Amino acid sequence: MRPLAVILLAGLALVAGPQAALAQQLVARYVAFIGSEDLYNSQGQRLWEPWQVLRQDRANVHRFGISQPGDQGDPFFHSAANRALMEQMVMRGKIDVAAATGIVNGGVSVEVAIYRQGGTDYVEVTVWH
Repeated sequence: MRPLAVILLAGLALVAGPQAALAQQLVARYVAFIGSEDLYNSQGQRLWEPWQVLRQDRANVHRFGISQPGDQGDPFFHSAANRALMEQMVMRGKIDVAAATGIVNGGVSVEVAIYRQGGTDYVEVTVWH
């Protein structure tokens, strides 16, 4: 191999190495139906942010044993500490305006994919009407 080719290959390895380490990893995925119970917190206050409703849905499933037909469990939000991260995970992730509105209004099914990239967790939320 020519010296220039060796240098180019070494340079490519250096560039690709850090990016490969930051590859997106699917941690978990679940489907849930957002019912009326998910729209209110434990004190009975109406929730108006999609991340609040998603967090309450997971608390209902994992902590309170409240679920609707179609709700699936997940290994990530079983932890109260992880549920507390929902707001940041939604902000770092992907949710469109129509999906956010559907979640806050309830009566929709959501698919939540939990990802990790470079030590940071985030979610991508899809809504089915």
